[in-house]
Amino acid sequence: MEWQPDQAITDLIRHLALQNSLQYSGKGQAGSVISRIMGSRADLRPYGKHIAPLVAKAVAEANSKAETDGLDSITAILEAEAPELLERKIQKRREGLPELPNLDGRKPVLRFAPNPNGHLSFGHSRGLVINGQYAKELGGELILRFDDTDTTVKPPMMAAYDSIPKQQEWLCGFPAHRIVIASERMEFYHDHARQMLEGGFGYVCTCSGDDFKEHRVAMTKCPCRDNEISTNLEKWGLMNDPAAYQPGDAVLRVKTDMTLKNPALRDWPAARIQINPHPRVGNKWRVWPLLDFQSAVEDHLQGVTHIIRGKDLMDSTRKQTLLYAHFGWTYPDTIYWGRVKVHEFGVFSTSQMRRDIDAGLFSDWDDPRLPTLAALSRRGIKPDALRAFWIELGLTQKDIAVPLSTLYSHNTKAIDSTSPRLAFIRNPVPLVLTGNLPRKGSITSHPDTDMPTRDYSIDEGVWIEKEDSGKSIRLKDLCDVDKDGNVESIDRSDKRGIIHWVAGGKPSKLTIAAGQDLLVVEGILEDNNHPIGTIVQLERIGYGIVEEDGLLMVHD
Repeated sequence: MEWQPDQAITDLIRHLALQNSLQYSGKGQAGSVISRIMGSRADLRPYGKHIAPLVAKAVAEANSKAETDGLDSITAILEAEAPELLERKIQKRREGLPELPNLDGRKPVLRFAPNPNGHLSFGHSRGLVINGQYAKELGGELILRFDDTDTTVKPPMMAAYDSIPKQQEWLCGFPAHRIVIASERMEFYHDHARQMLEGGFGYVCTCSGDDFKEHRVAMTKCPCRDNEISTNLEKWGLMNDPAAYQPGDAVLRVKTDMTLKNPALRDWPAARIQINPHPRVGNKWRVWPLLDFQSAVEDHLQGVTHIIRGKDLMDSTRKQTLLYAHFGWTYPDTIYWGRVKVHEFGVFSTSQMRRDIDAGLFSDWDDPRLPTLAALSRRGIKPDALRAFWIELGLTQKDIAVPLSTLYSHNTKAIDSTSPRLAFIRNPVPLVLTGNLPRKGSITSHPDTDMPTRDYSIDEGVWIEKEDSGKSIRLKDLCDVDKDGNVESIDRSDKRGIIHWVAGGKPSKLTIAAGQDLLVVEGILEDNNHPIGTIVQLERIGYGIVEEDGLLMVHD
């Protein structure tokens, strides 16, 4: 006899659906309600496939009532029938990230799951920082997982398997507690695919893409949906047989409900045939899981407690929640963030950057024009600054736009106290100093630290920038001079402009990343013995980092 809910369960579903609709301003989400039911009622987990459509119907009715009668009507129902669902916990104001929900004394298990089709970018840093910070603060675990099962659209790049763990440790300040490589765990995904088929909540679909799209739009089931379990298992074998089905001939689908309001959730695909060799496992597998299926199974196997992701992936949550209900699993608590746009970075994708590098448009992944972690590190952006940047923005779901100067301000705090001052003269012109002035001396390398001083000799005059010549000026930390270089005072005598200068020095260049351009400024650099990689503050210019052939601009 098929399972039927009693009145208490029916009321529970209805009340939670009303609460969810109220919480989301009349746009309730069935996946959230299912996740809550499965998480709080272990006795109901075996009946997930029966509960899911009931929840979907209840949420649709609640949203409809909210639209027709207003949110106050939902509040009135809950006040009369389930007032406990209207109680709100007082949130304590705190700095940093908000508290993770539903820990209940557990140590959180979080994951960062990049596709290794390239090296990490600025966009990736958000997931690393947020997940890593929670793991660090709460004594939990951070899993670094390579979601590398797409050999067609986003083929993996072998170098990324080495660079990503190093960049993760650089940014988080500790190595990942576990490293998981999806392509090396295919047995688990195939095993769960068989479990779906044997459990009757998965099927092999041989409809063409266009034909299935018609069924999805019309909310009708395709002919394959009613296959016998034995037929599905036989077709699964054919998918894995090189002599049988070929790419596009068949896909594995998760049975959901073809009348669900969201078309993306209707019998969504879980696995497909790919015959492109994988750089790690070659041609060992023909049937590869799609990301929503692979990620869902792996999150369960690894015991992930919380998923933090962009709100653009809400459909992934909804798909995966339906799959979890089939298996009788508890879906992790899910937190979303909105899109953050940094104007100066424009629009970059890992795949496009990889193509542009291969085409010679950029020198490599650390080209200073790129928004990669390698490029940011080369430019002197510190992990402390990236962490402060993302933690300050927090986990709001609002889409926001911020200038790159926000990151730079955090970076200034991280580098200023250790950055020696140095002079670089652009468009240099000589200035001979005459008058009563010591010919040798030293000036400070940093106003607030005990760094070694900078020695100078002005026997042969100094270099100043062309725009500063021909007028009375103050040479910083040296003297006041008139337009011809005559010393008028060693102590500051008036409010004339203060400029930087170089005595001696050597020809050098300063490279500046300006959007898609690299600007190279020739000039005279003050003599120094700073090793490569030292971040310096260039007088009146900004921060730069010492490279083998000169200086690279960090930021102003």
